[in-house]
Amino acid sequence: MDRKIFEDMRKYGKFLENRGLNLSSHSGNMSVKRGDRIYIKRRGAMMGDLDEEDVVETGLQEDDSGVMIASTEVGVHRAIYKETSALAIVHAHTPYAIALSLTRDEIVPVDDEGRYHLKKVPVLDVEESIGSEEVAEKLPDLLNNYNAAIVKGHGTFSHGENLEEAYNWVTVVESICKIIYMVEALGGETSVEEVW
Repeated sequence: MDRKIFEDMRKYGKFLENRGLNLSSHSGNMSVKRGDRIYIKRRGAMMGDLDEEDVVETGLQEDDSGVMIASTEVGVHRAIYKETSALAIVHAHTPYAIALSLTRDEIVPVDDEGRYHLKKVPVLDVEESIGSEEVAEKLPDLLNNYNAAIVKGHGTFSHGENLEEAYNWVTVVESICKIIYMVEALGGETSVEEVW
């Protein structure tokens, strides 16, 4: 494995952990595509303290020995890579985004910074949200049009040319959701028509 892939995954795993962007220490996953290979976080690995053996190499097109210990979301990652221009994916169990996804069909920013980066964030409502064929089938279409999407009740998926870009979109989505939550907690209006 390219040493830089591991170092980047370790770095952004720590960033996700330190910013509280995962509900639990071992949740979430990320991957990088190189040619017809995927490097993905190992199932059950601690996101904020990844070791080299926690990054699994497997095929983009088909299963091989690495797939047995890869993240349960490996099928979703493969589908995103096959159907979008993504070269890196970050999936985090972002608490504010998850909370708002349970009450909305899409997230529309109410703050200037959020609106500058993203006009809206779609929420994908599926029967089974964790590593399902339904998510693998429906999520890539959303990510062809948006930098990030939220799977209802499960978390944010984002993509980019590298892990830094994908990580950035996760932080933007969570910031947008946190601001909406805080405005509503303070009794403020978050209807886009009312705010703007």
